[in-house]
Amino acid sequence: MPSHDYAPTRDDRFAFGVWCLQNRGRDPFGDVTRREFPALECIKGLAQRNCYGFEFHDNDIIPFGASATLRDQIVSDIKKLMADTGIKATMATTNTFYHPVFKDGAFTSSDPAVRLFATQKVMRCIDLAAEFGTEIFVFWGGREGVEVDASKDPISAAGWFRDSLNFLCEYVRSQGYKIKFSIEPKPNEPRGDLFLPTVGSVLAFIQTLAHPGMVGINPETAHIKMAGLNPYHEFAQALDAGKLLDVHLNGQKPLRFDQDLTFGSDDIKEAFYTVKLLLDHKYQGTIGFDAHPYRTESDPWDFVDRSMRTYLILREKARRFAECKEIQDILKELHGAHAELAGYAKSFSKEAAAKLKSMDLNPEALVSRKLPYERLDQLVTEILLGVI
Repeated sequence: MPSHDYAPTRDDRFAFGVWCLQNRGRDPFGDVTRREFPALECIKGLAQRNCYGFEFHDNDIIPFGASATLRDQIVSDIKKLMADTGIKATMATTNTFYHPVFKDGAFTSSDPAVRLFATQKVMRCIDLAAEFGTEIFVFWGGREGVEVDASKDPISAAGWFRDSLNFLCEYVRSQGYKIKFSIEPKPNEPRGDLFLPTVGSVLAFIQTLAHPGMVGINPETAHIKMAGLNPYHEFAQALDAGKLLDVHLNGQKPLRFDQDLTFGSDDIKEAFYTVKLLLDHKYQGTIGFDAHPYRTESDPWDFVDRSMRTYLILREKARRFAECKEIQDILKELHGAHAELAGYAKSFSKEAAAKLKSMDLNPEALVSRKLPYERLDQLVTEILLGVI
């Protein structure tokens, strides 16, 4: 029997970014509304809530410009906490967007010295990730873009980005680290236009790299919706390509600034299909949440509990979808038509082509087939509303 208390366990593989919990409620129009939580407090709080892992930028835990002594002490403290609690460092990334040196990009800055500084900073963060046993390293190009198209040629910028990633792939190989890279697409903000805005653009870019097998995609719900696209389809494209290395789940109202709302808070049906997709196709990575507690919150813990609970409820709804006889009967009917023709065009031969050209595929007969999508959609709605 399924559990209905929706209490998370380590087996659920939930992870949160330390930066999510450290968010202080500041926005472009208002100052902070809560204190900053130290990294150790964030990680400890996640472990106490049965989170499998935590994700981090280098400067979430190591202050920019920290001495080697301070860095080593922080690393020692975090590794001890990890050993004591069993929590994992599931994803690492580098902050190459906050410091003013990155005002015109990191890997795509027009200044080669800035590009090298960014690459150097990433190398050091890769070393840090390796110390924590992290195996996924994400690149979110928050400053990799333009406001003024005349400022840089996008093909040259793609080349600079490619050179940096190729160099870093070779660095990982040379060190013997078990780390794969994952690129996180976003269409805009904080730049007017960001390079590699969608899953499709990242897939195309990966194929131009020297080691495409080392690089995948980390799609984020909000970033996808900022482009007016469907997260269900974008996640599916990454899965189909075998490149879904990590996920960032959150909420977003379409075509607005990056809101980083709690997962499922804006479009519950869309969130349901995302969860169902990951389950149906046996996604093996962590379930990462990248959102911010509301500015009105005094601490981040209701946000953490809510995110995990919503996912687990939607996972239970996906089970009910699979067990609903009427839904399964409709799907069987929809996908059972002309079963003798299924897969006919999967492999080509001259004989198969000649036979296909001679087939009598009567469109008038085909169009008369009933497609009960209204009923199917209503059944999904009733599952989500608790009627079924």
